[in-house]
Amino acid sequence: MDQENTRNFIETIIDKDNEAGTYGNRVHTRFPPEPNGYLHLGHAKSICLNFGIGKKYKGLTNLRFDDTNPSKEDVEYVESIKRDVAWLGFSWEERLYFASDYFDIFYEHALKLIRKGLAYVDDLTGDEIREYRGTFNEPGKESPYRNRSVEENLNLFEEMKDGKYADGEKVLRAKIDMASPNINMRDPVLYRIVHASHHRTGDKWCIYPVYDYAHPLEDAIERITHSICTLEFEDHRPLYNWVVAEWEDPEGQKPQQIEFARLNVAHMVMSKRKLRLLVEKGLVSGWDDPRMPTIAGIRRRGYTPEAIRDFCERIGVAKADSTVEPAFLEACIREDLKLKAPRYMTVIDPIKVVLTNYPADRTEVLQADNNQENEAMGRRGMTFSNELYIERGDFMEEPVKKFFRLAPGKEVRLKYAYIIKCDEVIKDENGEIKELHCSCDLESKSGSGVNADRKVKGTLHWVNAKDAVNMECRLYDSLLRMDGKGDDGDFLSQINPDSLIVTEGKGEAGLAAFKAGDRFQFLRRGYFVIDEDSTADVLVVNRIVGLRDTWAKLQKKS
Repeated sequence: MDQENTRNFIETIIDKDNEAGTYGNRVHTRFPPEPNGYLHLGHAKSICLNFGIGKKYKGLTNLRFDDTNPSKEDVEYVESIKRDVAWLGFSWEERLYFASDYFDIFYEHALKLIRKGLAYVDDLTGDEIREYRGTFNEPGKESPYRNRSVEENLNLFEEMKDGKYADGEKVLRAKIDMASPNINMRDPVLYRIVHASHHRTGDKWCIYPVYDYAHPLEDAIERITHSICTLEFEDHRPLYNWVVAEWEDPEGQKPQQIEFARLNVAHMVMSKRKLRLLVEKGLVSGWDDPRMPTIAGIRRRGYTPEAIRDFCERIGVAKADSTVEPAFLEACIREDLKLKAPRYMTVIDPIKVVLTNYPADRTEVLQADNNQENEAMGRRGMTFSNELYIERGDFMEEPVKKFFRLAPGKEVRLKYAYIIKCDEVIKDENGEIKELHCSCDLESKSGSGVNADRKVKGTLHWVNAKDAVNMECRLYDSLLRMDGKGDDGDFLSQINPDSLIVTEGKGEAGLAAFKAGDRFQFLRRGYFVIDEDSTADVLVVNRIVGLRDTWAKLQKKS
């Protein structure tokens, strides 16, 4: 992918407009979501693009809610969208608008179209309209109601507004061309009847404009210069231009629609309809479930706004649809957190280690780096005693070849601490390993012991059992199976049964001082964030992204 070209074609259009003085060197964009669900990662791309262009050209960007479908919209979604845009680092300042702000203007413009013979009231049903529309290969046929007089259309449209007719009984259609090669131009519907309470206007209206009519008018009213949208609206551009053609701008300027390729991420659902289905069926805990590709979900997962902006920037702006792998997104968060996330030791699947020759009444404080790649983050103290936890996966009773971790009779170094040797394996009545009894080389303390430089092949992370923090570790993975087709086909059949694994872990005592939203690298386990479900007794942590594990790779090869 040629990142430079894909990123700049919209800017090239803007530069040409500025050179020609098309908009008097104004650049004014907008982000216009419909408040019928939570925004997802694809919307993040649009947010970054629209607000980014506004900032680059020292222009303006509006946040506007296309709330023209009262049956599916809710204040909850409005507030969530505002929260998402702000979290990504963008401000709409005082430019917060709603399509519903302009309902009176839309209505008056519709009357104007009727008076000019450009719109008519139709009695055909939805199915009949689709039947009359024709196909890509055959022209449509005119509605028998197409040639109603202006007076009759004005009266009928007013009666629609006054609530005289039921849902679907009548619609207002544009009078364009039923033989147009573009099906979108074959007398599209402009208004439909919906007897539903609106989240802002209540029951004032029972007729609502369709998106293809409202959206270009909103852009014209707000004097948007460049209306940037995704490729699925490319075929709708002639209709966009038809609607704004009748709009009278004080300076004769008309907004222009520019399409770019939407963001597709492999193995991710990028459809609000499908995401809503996941929520309604209880397959996820909610719109902000950390497995969801919603902005709320990835925020709770632990991703940073910097990583998301970087991801969108690296992808660039393309004219053709493409799909990126989740690994690309994961690389962005690793890069962002690498130098700013403190590195703590935790044990996600603990097994107890008792140091038989270390004094039971002794506790010492060892010094550990907060981030070995960023010295400016300094060091911290962590306690050490005769009772520790290590990862269960770091012990093997019958070790295989190239296993350099702990095993009976084998030595390993505990990071920042001592070299230990496994002397005895203690099991319960079911034959499960209960704890390991080990001896400690008391002269091998890292940095100061006589045997501090003694070499052993394995180094393990650990946690002091006597003051460890209890943790619930939520190990998130892809919501869809990686061998599936993502958003295609029957996506519900592709749900990954292992998308969430919960374990009871242990962490350094110092973790208790942190709060929800704080991020860390847990040594050898990945990047984690403290979840809002945490309590005074249990620290709940979400895995943001894992780290590469050389041993895991070796196991796959064996």
